[in-house]
Amino acid sequence: MLRRQARLRREYLYRKSVQDKVKGIQEKKDKLKHSLEENIPIHPDLRKSALHVQRKIEWEDAGPEMAVAMGTEMGGTVVNHEDDEYRWAGVEDPKIVITTSRDPSSRLKMFVKELRLIFPNSQRMNRGNYEMKQLIHACRANDVTDFIIVHEHRGVPDALVICHLPYGPTAYFTLSGVVMRHDIPDIGTMSEQYPHLIFHNFKTKLGVRVTNILKYLFPVPKEDSKRVISFANHDDYICFRHHTYKKTQEKNIELTEIGPRFQMKLYEIKLGTLDTESAADTEWALRPYMNTSHKRRFLSDEDGWQQEDNLI
Repeated sequence: MLRRQARLRREYLYRKSVQDKVKGIQEKKDKLKHSLEENIPIHPDLRKSALHVQRKIEWEDAGPEMAVAMGTEMGGTVVNHEDDEYRWAGVEDPKIVITTSRDPSSRLKMFVKELRLIFPNSQRMNRGNYEMKQLIHACRANDVTDFIIVHEHRGVPDALVICHLPYGPTAYFTLSGVVMRHDIPDIGTMSEQYPHLIFHNFKTKLGVRVTNILKYLFPVPKEDSKRVISFANHDDYICFRHHTYKKTQEKNIELTEIGPRFQMKLYEIKLGTLDTESAADTEWALRPYMNTSHKRRFLSDEDGWQQEDNLI
């Protein structure tokens, strides 16, 4: 079983690397072609290879290249790496396991209980003395789709790790400004309907990637659901809010916040699971100690191909 998992993992990484390489070449061709047609200066990053890319554009058919850029052609069908990651998204409801770091505080236990109510079809598990490889192996054996770990610092939740199974990716977030339902008096009960999702200001490729990681944690809601969960991006901080709504007599909508609320900031995405963390490739990592880091908005700037130059 371990050899089979390793082989499937290698095949998945190979398909993703081939797709990313071809897709990057196709993007350079499109940008160069746009610059030549509109008679605008070529971007400095493309000037060295502009002549070579221009010759390739003149003598090739764009149809197959575009198909391969969107996904590797196999047997007449187009398959990409997201088919490996989220092949059952929308068909089957996600199955989530939430746990904590070892020896959690009472406040972290309360926060995990609230997270279990946020994510439908999720269950909370006591970490105990289990190793990470044992937990991931047990989750794979029970068809768990996502494994979530919450960390703390002196009783305050400060980190969230979302590991998608069986191949990844694994996203690492910091948490700040956590306000739990337990801290609000007389807040009432939480609805357990499947929520509608709102994502605001995720414009770049990295923003779309984060959107996919978060939205596939939730099953498809019914139309009559009165529960709404929103992820709003501002300066690369993702604000999480949780509401229920009802229609008033004047056809207006009244929102009621039911908590909890917190902010998330992405700092790393790895192309692997937590049991292969040391050997997994890094897809994206935040590098704050740079001269222009204070100007960059990795999730929202429309000129994303310049801002995402630390995609590895």
